[in-house]
Amino acid sequence: MAETTQHAAGRRKELVGEVVSNKMNKTIVVAVTRVISTDKKFYAHDEKNEAHVGDVVRLEETRPLSKLKRWRLKEIIRKTTLVPEVAPVAGINDAQ
Repeated sequence: MAETTQHAAGRRKELVGEVVSNKMNKTIVVAVTRVISTDKKFYAHDEKNEAHVGDVVRLEETRPLSKLKRWRLKEIIRKTTLVPEVAPVAGINDAQ
């Protein structure tokens, strides 16, 4: 994941990275890989809780929303292909 930065006048900075956590309400943690091969984590605002772990997303710089959140989710570039775990149904094999 390469960093994408906009420096034109009046433009907000943008980053592209992979979601590593979505356990908080309306907040995701995104790891952005830089050229020097170090990851940096950014906290971003996800209003609709639509990003999941493994998704590749684009973030946009915004005003400070909390102590750590300075970015917001702009778009989901690629969704993850993880299959959700299915809980076993009780009662199917319990008859024996």
